[in-house]
Formats: sequence, C-alpha cells, structure tokens
Amino acid sequence: MSSQFKLMRERRFLPFFLTQFLGAFNDNFYKNALVVLITFQAARLTTLSPGVLVNLAAGLFILPFLLFSATAGQFADKYEKSRLIRFTKLLEVVIMLLATAAFALSSVGLMLFCLFLMGTQSAIFGPVKYAILPQVLDETELVGGNALVESGTFLAILLGTIVGGLLIAVPSGSVWVSAGTLAVAVLGYLASRAIPPAAAVDPGMKIDWNPATQTWQMLGFVRENRTVFLSILGISWFWFYGAVFLSQFPGFASTVLGGDEKAVTLLLAVFSVGIAAGSLLCERLSGKHVEIGLVPFGSIGLTVFGLDLWWASSAMDAGGATLRPLAELLAEPATWRILFDLVMVALCGGFYIVPLYALVQSRSVPSHRSRIIAANNILNALFMVVAAGMGAGLLAAGASVPQLFLITALLNAAVAIYIYTLVPEFLLRFIVWLLVHTVYRLRVQGMEHVPEQGGAVIVANHVSFVDALIIMAACRRPIRFVMDHRIFRWPILSFVFRTSRAIPIAPAKEDPAMMERAFDEVARALEAGELVGIFPEGGITGNGELQPFRPGIARIVERTPVPVVPLALRGLWGSFFSRKDGPAMTRPFRRGAFSRVELLAAPPVGAAEATPEGLREKVVALLGGVRY
Repeated sequence: MSSQFKLMRERRFLPFFLTQFLGAFNDNFYKNALVVLITFQAARLTTLSPGVLVNLAAGLFILPFLLFSATAGQFADKYEKSRLIRFTKLLEVVIMLLATAAFALSSVGLMLFCLFLMGTQSAIFGPVKYAILPQVLDETELVGGNALVESGTFLAILLGTIVGGLLIAVPSGSVWVSAGTLAVAVLGYLASRAIPPAAAVDPGMKIDWNPATQTWQMLGFVRENRTVFLSILGISWFWFYGAVFLSQFPGFASTVLGGDEKAVTLLLAVFSVGIAAGSLLCERLSGKHVEIGLVPFGSIGLTVFGLDLWWASSAMDAGGATLRPLAELLAEPATWRILFDLVMVALCGGFYIVPLYALVQSRSVPSHRSRIIAANNILNALFMVVAAGMGAGLLAAGASVPQLFLITALLNAAVAIYIYTLVPEFLLRFIVWLLVHTVYRLRVQGMEHVPEQGGAVIVANHVSFVDALIIMAACRRPIRFVMDHRIFRWPILSFVFRTSRAIPIAPAKEDPAMMERAFDEVARALEAGELVGIFPEGGITGNGELQPFRPGIARIVERTPVPVVPLALRGLWGSFFSRKDGPAMTRPFRRGAFSRVELLAAPPVGAAEATPEGLREKVVALLGGVRY
C-alpha cells in the first residue's frame, strides 16, 4: 500500500488532504461540543428540552446541503478550485469567530446559527473536495487518493467528536472549545494556501441562483449516465446505512451493552478505524485502478456482518440498570464478537464506498463533474434524513436497536440486488476480481500500452477458458471479446460474456451469416471507440504451443484501421481451465490455488503493420520462449 502514501509527500495532494482533514475535524469538534453542552446545560441556557435541541442541531447542519449544494456545484465548475477552497476556509475562520461570541454570550440561538453556517461552508466545500481529485491525480492514483480522503475524513470525524465532547466538559470548557475551533480553522486556511491551482472547467457558465431548478438540472446531468446515476444512488445508500448505525451507538451502548459514554466512544472509534482501514486496502485490492468489483464484495459484507451483529446483540444482557465500566464490558467474549462485527461492517463499507466515488469521478463529464458531485451530496443528505426518520419511527413503534440493525442489513441486500440487476457490470467485475484473487495470483506488465481512449484491437494467445476474464481484470477499460459461439453459451460463463457484450462468432463453414454479423459488430464497436479483444489462433491450444494466427485480424484492421496491442498470457498451461492432459475442467486443483499467472503487453502496432505473422512474432517475443 506504500504507493498511495507517496501522495502525502506531494504538494498536489498533501495541502488539500490537510485542508479537508482539518475541516472535517472542526465540523465535528464544534458540533459535538454544542450537542454535549445543550444536552447537559440546556436548563441553564434555554427553555427548550435537550432532545428537541439535539435533533434541531442535527437538522440545521444537514439543511444547507439540501439548500446550497446546487449553487456550490456551479461555483466549483465555474471558478478555479484552489481559490474557491481558500474562500471556504476563510469563511470557516469568520464563522468560528462568531461562534466564540456565541459561547461568550451563552446564546443558544447564535450557537445553532453558527452550526447552520458550518453546514453551509461544508456544502460549498463538498463538490470541490471530490471534483479536484481527478484534475490533480492520474487515473492510477484515483483510488488511492479517494482512499486517503475517505480514511482521513472518518478519522477526523472520530477525533473531532472525541475532542469536542471532552473539552466542553472541563472547567471553562466553552473557552477551550472557542480557542480550539478557531485555531483549527486558521490552520485549515493556512494549509489551503499551499494547494496548487486547479483550472476552472466551465468558466463561461452563468450561475443559476434558484436551488430548485438547478437541483433538478443537476439530477438530469446525473441521469444521462446510467452507471454514474446508480453509483450515486449506491453512495447515498451507504450514507443511509452509516447514518442508521452511527445514530444508534448511544442507545446501543447503554441498552444492549450496558456501557457508559466510554462505550459509545469505543463503538465510534472501532467504526471509524474500520472505514479507514477498508478504504486504504482498496488500492491494494484493486490494482491501482477503479475496480468496481469490490463494490459487491463490500455490500455482501455489509449484510453478512450486519446480520451477525443483530444475532450477537440479541444474546447480550445489558446487566441491569447500572452502567458497567468499559473494562468489565471488554472482559466478556460477546462484546468482542460485537466489536468484530462492527469493524467488519465498517471495513466492508470502505470497500464499498471508495470505488463508487472513484467511478463517479472518472466517468463524469469533466465540464459537469462538480455539479454531478453536488447532486450526489443532495441525495446523500436526503437519504440521511430518511434514515433518521426510519430509525425514529421504528424505535417509536417498539423496535429494539439490534432489530433496527437487522432491518437495515436486510434492506441493504435488497438494494444491492436491485442495483446489480440494473447494472450487471458490477457483478461482472466482482466475478472477475474473485477469479484473479482466489484462483490465481496475477502479475501484469505493460498494460499502459493499451490506449486510454479510442478504438483498438487486443490480440492474445489462447491458453484456457478464462483468458478473457484475466485480461478483463487487468485492463482499466471494458473489452468486447470475439469468441466462439459455443463458449459464449456456456452456463455461468455466459452471464459474464453477455454482460461484457462479447461478440459470438462461428466458422464460415458452420454459419457464414453469424461470422459476417460478428465482423460487422466488430467494425461498429471500433468505430465507436471501444476495445475489441480477439484470440487469433482461433481456438484454445491443445498442446501448450502457440498456433498460427488466422487472417481475421487483417480483415478487421483493413476495414477499420486502429492500433493493435499484442498480449501474452503465461502460467495458465496446465491449470484447471486448460486442456493439458485431456479436456479442461475435469481435474480440480491440478495446479493448486493461487498459482502465478502473468499478462504481458507490447507497444501498439499500426494497422498497416498488423499482419497475422508479425503479431504472432510479437506474442512469441513476449512469451520469451516460455511454454505458456
């Protein structure tokens, strides 16, 4: 994982990371200090009940995301981003000066107004926070950068919440909180001054100040790309899921665990560290590119460990009316099972959320990226409000906190099935990811030779029935493989091939019409700027030797002149899916689990030079004389 941490030494990322970390820390520092203050000193400050004030505070912080995200998204696309970030951090300093006055005057109304302003400042910063990453990071750094941002955000939330709750409780706590939040705001502003410029993507845009019409227009931008839209719904669902869990920690700690405030802090710490760890692991597991195959993996974990958390919690005895100290709770094995489930829920949440954010960033139209992220923030806020309403309603109806976790875990399964049915690409990538992380250990070299944009043909040797899946796992772009129509119809694998829009083909002597349709579809795909993969040998090798390349490749590039990228697969001969010593898939564990496989790529060959013989020589050179 060291590669993603290299970003922490570079000016293009570190000042931005510190800025967003300090901002998230300060939001929760101030918010939790205010919540603790009005919870325990409401009678001295106002006639309103603490319960009303706490819920009012939560609503005032989330309301600006609904009101101002649309306008903030326009700002982030219209103006240079580092300048906009400095403005938001300067605004934070002003708000904290006002909060200092609110604490000095013991004015609850002014304190709540400052919380609203903090939410407004965060709503303005939100679209810039995610839209700047694709401008300053390479595609191979996008997952790692998002992982650092997400892990830093959750750790900042944890630290800010703890510090705010502790400082407000000490003598002269409001003075310490005032000084602390102001100091953090100033540090955040100083960090923002070191952020390099990030050019405006649509400087000529005219700002629409009507949040209702602009929100609807932004949602229209999002709906234009089905995958991006459903990814945003997936992100919003994660915030729904997380809001349910985080909001129930105080009740869970007291009624289920029988613990005090320290137990609440422990639950929050475990959850935050789990999210951070899962986020940071994403780069290692995704191979430095946007691997949406981790999303189903994460969603499965959210349901499985959420269900086990309900099961484990249902067997807990809170220990009566007396709250038990933390040491006593940790002496019980059942507590450790609950903590394990909670950290695994959070870990899987990191696997789930980081690829979705990276996918939205990478597939959004650059000129509208900030507005699309603003629409995401609006939907996130709406889902969190619904989560609060569902939690309050179910608890009022007599449900227990573990039952609320059970319902949320089951809803997560239903939402996941729905999204993956609409966008099978998620399940496809999950199957491919499982293959190369459970059956094989894949080493990739030279895949940077595959063009990032535009049509191109991928040619490779054909060793086994899973060659196409391994190549798909290693390539950042989708590939449409041309394959024998009989393999295309194989059970289970047919789902993968259909989902990846593979092109079935038959020999001319068997079905000339199908063959012509295949060549026509290849031409349409290349003209549309897609990648097409073929195995020029015409079939899977039966003796481990590279067979002559057939003339189909010449026909393809003659009709649609595009670059041709030669690939070589090594290490698959003798595997379960190869034909060594007889039919494939008849001798399980022939090579054992986690056998090493290599995929090597050579520089592209121009269409004029892409002859079957010349391409075969390129693949032979990649194989290096090794029998594949």
